[in-house]
Amino acid sequence: MTLVLLLVVAALAFPWIVVAAARRLAAALPPKEACAAIVSAAVLAAGGTGAALFGLAHVPFLAGLERLTLAQVTTEWPAALPVAVLAAAVMAAQLVLVVRRWFEHRSLLARAWADAADAEADGGLLVVPGEGPDAFALPGRRRRPGAIVVTRAMLRALGEEEREVLVAHERAHLAGRHHLLSVTVYLAAAVHPALRSLRPVLDFHLERWADEAAAREVGDRRLAAAVIARAALAGSAAKSRRGPLLAVSSGPVPQRVEALLGPVPVRPEAASARASALGLVLAVVTCAVAAVAVAYGLHEYVELAAEVIRAR
Repeated sequence: MTLVLLLVVAALAFPWIVVAAARRLAAALPPKEACAAIVSAAVLAAGGTGAALFGLAHVPFLAGLERLTLAQVTTEWPAALPVAVLAAAVMAAQLVLVVRRWFEHRSLLARAWADAADAEADGGLLVVPGEGPDAFALPGRRRRPGAIVVTRAMLRALGEEEREVLVAHERAHLAGRHHLLSVTVYLAAAVHPALRSLRPVLDFHLERWADEAAAREVGDRRLAAAVIARAALAGSAAKSRRGPLLAVSSGPVPQRVEALLGPVPVRPEAASARASALGLVLAVVTCAVAAVAVAYGLHEYVELAAEVIRAR
C-alpha cells in the first residue's frame, strides 16, 4: 500500500515538473515553437493526472475482475473505498469545471459576434463605433469565418502604415487559431492547479508570434514595435472587459517591444535545444509512467488481496 500511495503522490506531483520544464523550453524557442511546447505539456500533464485518478477510481472494478467482493478488499485495504470515491469525486469535479469553462468560452464568443452585428465592413475589417481604441481577432462561429474587429477610434489613432501592422497582427491570431490554443490550456488547467501558471506564459508567446508575423509582413521591425506598443496599451482596458477566453491578452508590452527591436528569433543552439526538449520529454514520460504505475500497482494489490483471502 505504501508503494501505491507513493506512486499516487508522484503522478499528481509531476505536472509541477512538467510546467517548469515547459516554461524553460519555451523561453529558448521562437514564439511559434514555444506555443507548441506549452500546449503539448499542458495536454499531456492533464492526461497523466486524469490517468492516475482513473486508476484510483477503478479499485472496485479491479476487485470485481478477481471475483472479490468490495467487503473482502476493504478488509485487506481499508482505504480502498475512500480513495476510489475521492478519486471519482475529483474526476467529476474536473469534468464539471472543464464543461463549464468550455461553455463560458462559447458564450463569450456568441456575445462578441452579437456585439459586432452592426459593424460596417471596411476592407476586410469589421468597424464598430466606439470612443475607445480597440482591435481584436474574432474567431469564426457557425460557419462564419473569423474577422478582425476594430473601433473607429483605433482607426483614427493610427496612420495607414500603422494600420497595416495592426491588421497583420490580428490576422496572425486568426490564421494560427490562437484562441483554440489558449482555451486548450485554460481547459487543461481545470484538471491540475500546476497548469494555471502556463496560461499567461502562453498568452505572451501567442502575442509574440503575432508580433513577429506582423513585422515580417510589413518588413519593418521598428515600426511594428511602435505600433504594437501604442495599440496594446490603448486597447488593454477593452481587452480586459472582453474576458480571458475570447482573445489573448496584450501581454507584457515592454518585453514584446524589446523583442521586436532586437534580432529575428532563431532556434537556439542544437545542444541547448536538445537539452531543454529532453527535460520536457523526460518530465512528461515520467508523469505518464507514474500514472500507468498507479493503475498497475492497484491491480497488483487487488491480486495480493485475492491470494490472502483464498489462503484463509
